[in-house]
Amino acid sequence: MRRRTLLAGTTAALVAPAIARAQAAEWPKGPIRVVVPFPPGGTTDPVARILAAKVSDNTGWATVIDNKPGAAGAIGAGVAAKALPDGQTWMITFDSHILSPAFTPNLTYKDSDLFNVMLVGRAPLAVACHPDRPYRTMGDVVADAKARPGKVSVGLLSASGALLLTAYLQKANGFELNQIYYKGGGPTVQDVLAGVTDVTVTTLGALQPHFRAGKLRALATTGDRRAPSLPDVPTLAEQGLKTYPTYSWWGVYVPAGTPRSIVDRMSVELTKAARSPDVTQKFAEQIEMEVLASTPEEFAAFQAGEQERWFKVIRDNNIKSD
Repeated sequence: MRRRTLLAGTTAALVAPAIARAQAAEWPKGPIRVVVPFPPGGTTDPVARILAAKVSDNTGWATVIDNKPGAAGAIGAGVAAKALPDGQTWMITFDSHILSPAFTPNLTYKDSDLFNVMLVGRAPLAVACHPDRPYRTMGDVVADAKARPGKVSVGLLSASGALLLTAYLQKANGFELNQIYYKGGGPTVQDVLAGVTDVTVTTLGALQPHFRAGKLRALATTGDRRAPSLPDVPTLAEQGLKTYPTYSWWGVYVPAGTPRSIVDRMSVELTKAARSPDVTQKFAEQIEMEVLASTPEEFAAFQAGEQERWFKVIRDNNIKSD
């Protein structure tokens, strides 16, 4: 019996890798649907299109972008979570995805319904104001807000990392802003350009064209070091503020239960595509992205850490979705 058990175990150990290799070899079985939980425009759609196109160029696999916008990305994430776990459905999304459990009532899926494949890359946020405002740094904004509590207005995307960072900054550093919430990132930029709001906190990629044109002034960036494109603009931490290094980021997911052999092959091809010099250059020029191309395990650990941090900020500040 012992010999038979050993033989059975040995056979299983030999067969399992063979099955995994066969699964990967037979995949994909037709076009790969790449769900993007946001409309064209913004940053997530071009990230998905650039990355998917490069994977197709490298492998010959057909990829089809499927925009499923709504509910701050939760509708598209629900579509991806409920798809067959066969490697034929991917989701490429933005950092707000991991905040959905806190902000979206009656969420149709759980975090565990989606598997982390790759953290594509990250980019810092930036704080900006109209040039007619008297601010030169974020320190100037803080000083004004302390002198006039609740009078300095800041435009923020609702249910976003920018909102959470701004809430944390106020509580940790003892000042109060008048927070104005928007349904999209575009309108936050338009209103600070028009002088409707005093400042905004949003993605550096969305603000950079206006910095270059002199239509907006950069007051700070939110990363752990200065942005290469804004070497003269100090980070929040450099300005003496208590803060968390904060980034926009983009990631790739598949439905939970997708065979690991397929996930591993995806990971290899996605990494090759993301690190291609032409793709790296496009990401840097268009959205200031630093390519990370993480492993699935690194991505899952990163997400867990981000959720622990920001969910605490949500609780501590009683932040609601609207």
